[in-house]
Amino acid sequence: MNSRGRLGFTYTVEVESPDGTISQRETVHNLLPDEGIAHMLAVTFKGAAQVPTWYIALYKGNYSPTAAITAATFPALATEFTDYTPSARVEFNEGAVSGGALNNGANRAEFTATADATVYGGVITSSSPKGSVTGVIASAVRFSSPKVLATGDVLRVTAGVSLVSA
Repeated sequence: MNSRGRLGFTYTVEVESPDGTISQRETVHNLLPDEGIAHMLAVTFKGAAQVPTWYIALYKGNYSPTAAITAATFPALATEFTDYTPSARVEFNEGAVSGGALNNGANRAEFTATADATVYGGVITSSSPKGSVTGVIASAVRFSSPKVLATGDVLRVTAGVSLVSA
């Protein structure tokens, strides 16, 4: 028997200027790192501890994630972007599971730039402090085009995951 499923996150990212204009918007699919896949399988089939709260972090390095990225290597490899409010990584506040999927569409993650920057992508991680090297990365994504932020711009992330039988 060969039963396969497809699991992955899709990110919709937009940049809004202080005057309310949306200057950049795109939807892109992620990479599931080995660390995230191992965690998902361990929780589902081996009784490993669940992560109660996940967070979205961004990076400003010209970096393309690989399956080998981990929470321990992310901040340095990707050059984590930390010049934003709030003071910690933003919670991935997902809604209910429906139709084999869930997302944070009702509560998008918002990052308000406190300095001019260019952001290349993001991750979903189990650790909230900016720059943390602990925890698990469940998803990593490089945007199709870098998001150029001016101080005061808001970068909004809607992320969702689906699992469908193939």
